[in-house]
Amino acid sequence: MNRISSQLAGQLSLVSLAGRRRPEPPALVVVAHGSRDPRALSTVRTLLDQVRALRPGLPVHLGHIELNEPLLPDTLATLGDREAILVPLLLSRGYHVKRDIPEMAAESRVHARVAPALGPHPLLVDALYARLVEAGWPARTDHETRRQSAVVLAAAGSRDPESKVDTARTAQLLADCLGVPVIPAYATTATPTVPNAIKALKASGRTRVAIASYFTAPGRFATECAETAPWIASAPLGTHPAMANLLLHRYDQALSTPLRGDSLRGAGNCATSPHRPALAV
Repeated sequence: MNRISSQLAGQLSLVSLAGRRRPEPPALVVVAHGSRDPRALSTVRTLLDQVRALRPGLPVHLGHIELNEPLLPDTLATLGDREAILVPLLLSRGYHVKRDIPEMAAESRVHARVAPALGPHPLLVDALYARLVEAGWPARTDHETRRQSAVVLAAAGSRDPESKVDTARTAQLLADCLGVPVIPAYATTATPTVPNAIKALKASGRTRVAIASYFTAPGRFATECAETAPWIASAPLGTHPAMANLLLHRYDQALSTPLRGDSLRGAGNCATSPHRPALAV
């Protein structure tokens, strides 16, 4: 019944009060990296279903950079010369956001705008905090507990220095939320590695070190990082409601920017924590 209601609402949203059909909005194309882990594709598809439920009537499509079908060029080919907004399901700036996605868009007939990466953003901090609490992080902590605790923000890693800047910003926002040190670390390419970050925190006297999985979906890197956790490890961000809301937020941001020939460049809750400052969305 809920699904039928959502479909009906989506159909009605395309009809004006005068009975004329409204122009269809630009398509939202969510661009995922792709993974050999079948859980990743399942997670992304569920996330897109959440986006559709939040915005009935919005055409939502999926395209992958590599490893999974549909590949982004194939998805764009099905759209012809329509207008579309490409939102990377990626957490920071890097080669894929700066080069791969814009170049694939430029080679298609689609009138495309490329939104910024998802992070850094307060909604990601909301999701990270919720996942940590699900894994066993105490919702309320006293001074002594915070003095003993720390978090490693485990990310994939990139050679692009701006990617490290974005991840470090997210780590700082999460630290402000939790009231404990949060060290960004990486599964590959960049330093410090996750094991080295854990070792440094334990050497500084932090006996309760958690891993916050800064990954959009399950996969090899997320699994390997979680296995190094000396205490708890959170699940990837996955289908947390903040992720669907953030995809739509990036879509709306790009929609409000005039269409140009080039791609766009750009850059919670934790409400129960007294350590989180007010953040602009």
